[in-house]
Amino acid sequence: MKFALILCVFLAQSAFSQVTKTPKLIVGIVVDQMCYEYLYRYQSRYGTGGFMRLMSKGTNCRSAMYNYVPTYTGPGHASIYTGTTPENHGIVGNDWYERVSHASVNCVEDKRYTAVGAQTSGGSCSPKRLLVNTITDQLKMTYPNSKVISMSIKNRGAILPGGHLSDGSYWFDFVTGNFITSSFYKTPFPQWVSGFNEKKIPHDYLKQTWNTLYALHTYTASGTDLSPYEHLLPGKILPTFPYDLSIMAKDTLNFELFSTTPFCDAYLTDFAIEALNNEDLGQDNQTDFLAISYSTPDIIGHEFGPQSVEIEDTYLRLDKQIERLLKTLDEKVGKGNYTVFLTADHAVVPVPQLLVDNNLPGGYVFLDKPFNQLRTKLTEKFGVDYFLKHTNLNIYLNDSLIAANKADKKVIAEFVKDELMHMNGIKRAYTANELLSSGSGDFWTEQIKRGYNKNNSGDVVFMLESGYLPKLIPSATSGKGTSHGSAYSYDTHVPLIWFGWGVPKKEIMRVVEITDIVPTLAHFMNIAFPSAVTGKPITELFCK
Repeated sequence: MKFALILCVFLAQSAFSQVTKTPKLIVGIVVDQMCYEYLYRYQSRYGTGGFMRLMSKGTNCRSAMYNYVPTYTGPGHASIYTGTTPENHGIVGNDWYERVSHASVNCVEDKRYTAVGAQTSGGSCSPKRLLVNTITDQLKMTYPNSKVISMSIKNRGAILPGGHLSDGSYWFDFVTGNFITSSFYKTPFPQWVSGFNEKKIPHDYLKQTWNTLYALHTYTASGTDLSPYEHLLPGKILPTFPYDLSIMAKDTLNFELFSTTPFCDAYLTDFAIEALNNEDLGQDNQTDFLAISYSTPDIIGHEFGPQSVEIEDTYLRLDKQIERLLKTLDEKVGKGNYTVFLTADHAVVPVPQLLVDNNLPGGYVFLDKPFNQLRTKLTEKFGVDYFLKHTNLNIYLNDSLIAANKADKKVIAEFVKDELMHMNGIKRAYTANELLSSGSGDFWTEQIKRGYNKNNSGDVVFMLESGYLPKLIPSATSGKGTSHGSAYSYDTHVPLIWFGWGVPKKEIMRVVEITDIVPTLAHFMNIAFPSAVTGKPITELFCK
């Protein structure tokens, strides 16, 4: 095996030394909250031109894993496109507490800039909190004439893949229904985007009904349509099909509601095709890059969970959008002239209440009461409540009070850690000092270390037992819907498929880490690795 791997690397290096050709276009497709199993669970119902075309004609990395925690959208997109983990790129969550400003911040918010494309507050964004270069930055620095276009429904799904040097990063504005960008980006707002917005496509979708693509009784890969584990969308009295948006929206332009339907995936595909038609992507000998992030599966997944008919229908419809995109790439760029990779920014845990009701490990850890008890114990122990903030299973201590009282922060952090370890549902807890020390070799510790950034993460970090989600207090909706963020395989095991130019037909069963995507892309484009890459190239892709 070792000899075969050495030979494979040698052949790959030999091929690179003899061939300088690169694909005309790289297309990165990230599906927000896609479990690996969806490729196979719905396989018999997919067509031949979407997911099945990628799987049957490309390279399927069947053990693609996230190698850090937390598994959220912001860190996922940042890691996919930088080739490293939050420890280095700094995106430790969708939001976190920023010690310098003493406030919670979003991973892409930047109030120095304003929206372009609509009069809205949704454009005050930039990639400034992304601390290292992306593969798209590296492409632009190496070949300034290469074009990079990124897009998503969520702002972070467009901004982080596009990097700092994007030629155009666009996201959906939930107030106006337009695709917008930020004044951070130097190029003028394109006329084609304005023209696309003028079509007001979301307005038309809000007059339609989301029903199952096929007869409801054929959705046997899912649970019952009337499920106790699903949230109610506005305007509904039961979480069941059909979803008549005109009635649910009550004649208002509810773009949040629109984003909770597969119509939003079709809309993003429309926009991607419009970009291909107007940006001349892949039309010369210099590689361009198109980054597309489908956000809607995550929005729907949070509401209904992975066992829902709604999720199954979402993926059957997304399959048709992938097919439509590939057909357009065939026509515009040419078969064999482009390379696609498809992956996900994270997966998701089954609805914990469903696990509880089926006698499986899982449930909820309600944090409000134990945290109040922790604060009381801090006061009893040290005379001061040093608990400042909690977010994403990170506890931030009050540095100002610690400094004023000349207290020992390490001692306080150790006390908090020890108290956490006595709480039900908590598996591990770590202080910042532990996470910044040398490696432990323990799997869970290493996962957390790679996701820990000394400036943005908390002073104490903890993880829950398998199958559990954190909540503050019990409520009527506690057992409905689901989320993600853990180091467990239900959150970390995602699809990774390569297709097109330079990609052999094969399956790879060994573990491939999400940070391996970027160094692999760098070899496809014959450019240097971005600044902080910690992943390794997937050498099997270069062995025919």
